[in-house]
Amino acid sequence: MTARPRRFDLVVFDWDGTLYDSTALIARCIQSACAELGLPVPSDEAASHVIGLGLTEALQYVAPDLPPQRYPELGQRYRQHYIRRQDELVLFPGTLDMLHALKARNHWLAVATGKSRRGLDDALHAVELRGLFDGTRTADETAGKP
Repeated sequence: MTARPRRFDLVVFDWDGTLYDSTALIARCIQSACAELGLPVPSDEAASHVIGLGLTEALQYVAPDLPPQRYPELGQRYRQHYIRRQDELVLFPGTLDMLHALKARNHWLAVATGKSRRGLDDALHAVELRGLFDGTRTADETAGKP
């Protein structure tokens, strides 16, 4: 069987909810951060609805009554919970095989995400994908997603 020609040289992936199943972890970390600050704890649906948004925008959605000067504190609590629970990150089934198959066909692989640089680097390390991507861009390095 003859291999089909490549249609694209570069394949760019989003991170959260695309390569790995982060929905439940992000929601739990948002809920824990809100609870620690004595804020109403958002529902699972509300806490997971914000995936893909930048952190500040996500926190404004789940805690709309929080004074603006307190969003950095809520963001810091969220990050602390997320970092402590990095070991819960799980790639979607078949993701690793797909990425290796694309690499074997000489595709360049990249990630574009609303995560921070530190957040993406930590996540790549947690799921042992460091070095697999040819390029990555994070929300603190370029304009965010529309």
